[in-house]
Amino acid sequence: MKKLVLLFAASLFVSGVAYSQSTKEIREEREAIAKMSKAALNDKATKSARKEAKELKKDGWLSAPGALPIDRQLDRSYLMQYEYDENMLPKYIMGEAMSIGRNYDAAKMQAFELAKQNLAGQIQTEITALIENTVANEQLGAEQAESVTRSVMAAKNLISQSIGRTITVVEVYRTLSNKNKEVLLRIAYNSNMAMSAAKKAVKKDLEQRGDNLHEKLDEILGW
Repeated sequence: MKKLVLLFAASLFVSGVAYSQSTKEIREEREAIAKMSKAALNDKATKSARKEAKELKKDGWLSAPGALPIDRQLDRSYLMQYEYDENMLPKYIMGEAMSIGRNYDAAKMQAFELAKQNLAGQIQTEITALIENTVANEQLGAEQAESVTRSVMAAKNLISQSIGRTITVVEVYRTLSNKNKEVLLRIAYNSNMAMSAAKKAVKKDLEQRGDNLHEKLDEILGW
């Protein structure tokens, strides 16, 4: 058992170091974007949006009824992805999904639920990386981290259910050869609200298991 714990600690330490390095690179990139003028940022977003819009149109995607043109939708999507708070964290987490249905509404509803699951998965990953980093910084022991990570993995459905009002940023569709509709959705969710939902779900799972680690998480992570 001791050997397994040591191996787990070692693996988390390596992951934590890698996470720290990637975080530094990501932060530098975000800081560079944050320093860009509004005009330069708009230009960067527009170029990325036009490239993606061209690919979508080539593949037969169309704007949803009543929605903005694809180019305009993607402009908004990229601009939102370039927004960061004072800690250089994204203001929005983006979730994307596609679904096929006999009619548009059925496909859209399924795509939305899948996009929420996608959001929950991303939030899950962020929390797991944060936990791994506490091990690298010796704030949390390997066995404790393993327990929290288990709760994070178990909390995906709770996180998904806790997600509140999202913003539909991109909504496009195409008609397949069998006349079915395929819908592509990209939704955005406020990062602070996302992390809050995740923390509540993880703490709830820990409490249900009788694990007082949630108190330690309050102390070292401000949960």
